[in-house]
Amino acid sequence: MTVTEAAAERLIRIGEVARGAGVSVRAVRYYEQQGLLIAERSPSGQRLYRQDAIALVRFFQQMFAAGLTSRRITELLPCWDSGHTDAGQRAMLRAERERIQAKIDELQAALDHLDEVIAITDTHP
Repeated sequence: MTVTEAAAERLIRIGEVARGAGVSVRAVRYYEQQGLLIAERSPSGQRLYRQDAIALVRFFQQMFAAGLTSRRITELLPCWDSGHTDAGQRAMLRAERERIQAKIDELQAALDHLDEVIAITDTHP
């Protein structure tokens, strides 16, 4: 096996990334268009990704679900990649965390109200 073949074995196709992350192929292409993912190309032009692309796509999905934009996620990637932040990045991370926590608190309050309604209706069918 050549070095090129060994390197190619570590790369996975777009469909594998999509299946592994539980998203559509279209979503993976979108992340690439947004600059969130980088694909290499096979000699035949197929997109090939590193194995960690699956974890990254899952991270993107979580961040989108939490209300972050692709631009904000792009700002987070250096923190994810290096494990280091500067003061501005830390402030941004804390602000996003506070925003997400507030959203969680609102959802928890809504859940609590639904539980109350369920409890009332369970006793009075």
